Amino acid sequence: MGYAHEYADAVLHRGRVPMEPADFVPDWPDGPRRAKFYPGAESYALPDGNDLADAPARAGLLPRPDGGATAAGPSGAPAGFTLPLLSAMLKDSYGLTGRRLGIQANSDLSGLPFYTHANWSRGTAGGGGLYPVGVYWASGPSGPLTPGIHHYDVHRHAMQRLLTGDVTARVREALGPDAPAEALESDQYLILGVKYWQTAFKYNSFGYHVVCTDVGTLAQTWRIWAAAHGLRTAPVLWFDEPRLNGLLGTAGEEEGVFAVVPLRWDGAGSAPRTAVADGPDPAVRHRDVERSRTVIEFPTVLAMHAATSAGAADRPAPGALAPAAARPVPEGGTRVPLPAPAFPEVPVRGVLRARRSSFGRFDAARPVTPGQLSSVLAACAATSFGGEADPDGALRQVRLYAFVNHVTGLAPGAYVYDPEAGELALVVPGPQAAFLQENYFLANYNLEQAGVVLVPTVRTTAVLDAVGDRGYRLAVGTAGAVAQTFYLAASALSLGAGVALGFDNVSFVERLGLEGTAEAPLLIMPLGNERPGPADFRHEIA
Repeated sequence: MGYAHEYADAVLHRGRVPMEPADFVPDWPDGPRRAKFYPGAESYALPDGNDLADAPARAGLLPRPDGGATAAGPSGAPAGFTLPLLSAMLKDSYGLTGRRLGIQANSDLSGLPFYTHANWSRGTAGGGGLYPVGVYWASGPSGPLTPGIHHYDVHRHAMQRLLTGDVTARVREALGPDAPAEALESDQYLILGVKYWQTAFKYNSFGYHVVCTDVGTLAQTWRIWAAAHGLRTAPVLWFDEPRLNGLLGTAGEEEGVFAVVPLRWDGAGSAPRTAVADGPDPAVRHRDVERSRTVIEFPTVLAMHAATSAGAADRPAPGALAPAAARPVPEGGTRVPLPAPAFPEVPVRGVLRARRSSFGRFDAARPVTPGQLSSVLAACAATSFGGEADPDGALRQVRLYAFVNHVTGLAPGAYVYDPEAGELALVVPGPQAAFLQENYFLANYNLEQAGVVLVPTVRTTAVLDAVGDRGYRLAVGTAGAVAQTFYLAASALSLGAGVALGFDNVSFVERLGLEGTAEAPLLIMPLGNERPGPADFRHEIA
């Protein structure tokens, strides 16, 4: 067993045995920026994409009945990405779209009115609101910009040119000859790099786990957004990571490259198989300027980076994840059929702009309907982070449990969702509210007021056994993808939602009888109606 097994066990038990350094306290005034900062880099403003045709979010939230990967996009939509489409996807997913000023129960409320503590909304959820993922665009000749490496500036919705010259052949070479065909035929790539300090300054050793979820949330936003527009995005997770770090000019101990997302560009054919010239690779010379005066290296984060980047190019065979699939729900027992899932015709941009965490605003007086619960469960169950080990996303890696508090016609209790039958199977009868609140660490949610609390599980150690330590990024990224699907499904149904990491995972293992199954509860996700007429300010900037 590799080091990732030890780390997974420490994460699972951190509610009872704190991860080292146990006495760590964040230095909030000396915290890092929530985006990388490249002073002096040439910037190009991106189009806002507001003139794009509305695309229905449900096309990306529910799988097609025929099993296809995407639905047809809006009438007259291009066959691939264009600059307006790419710009709109980046803005809707990771760009700043407004300022959070609503009255809620989170601990940062008192600082929100001050500009230096402002909390900016984005379409994608981020662990702790820290957003450590840096988006780089390696653009080749088929694209609209001079070929090179560009960095997405989230604050100005612009591309910063970090390197001039076509390096996409080197990216393809780093991906390897056995990479998916769509990756080898492209000359446009989005590269996702994670700056560890941006999250570790708050979460210390737990930060590596958090950044894995962040990559999953962003990749899933892109998958849903692209599917709504009749397009496809699929992350590549195995590649020569040190080589890509070299191209980006980043130190591997400070920033890991977690995924490469090839883009099919409108009107472009297959990229020519050009040979890479002998000699060293070019590298970005611009450097991110760190705000923090003191940057701490956490040995656990460094060890996890080393473990998950070792053998990064050793791609698992398709089907390698089969032994780590979610367990099927056994037949029999007390079962409750749910209505067929359905989402209203709402645009994906509107769903992303409306996404937010409820933070104490749930209202038990207005229960969730069985149809709403069915739709959210079906969307989450169909979620797959993908990757080369499951290229079609056909393998179910997630099992979903529902702690029902206030759902019309459903008795309180803990249930497991059977996606094949569209039913809930009773696991633990009776009210669960006291258990939920006792095992939640923070004070920003009254879980009893939520209509239902969903708990996704992934067989993390089974994933590691199947594909090695790098599979930790896949397993936890899958949980992140489920969290983003959950938020967007709730938004499409005008429900409140939240996702939390701070709970006693072991208590849920014991409550649900998961000992010996390798199932790890990675998140709790409350869902419900919010109190009407909440105090809020509207401050949209996009």
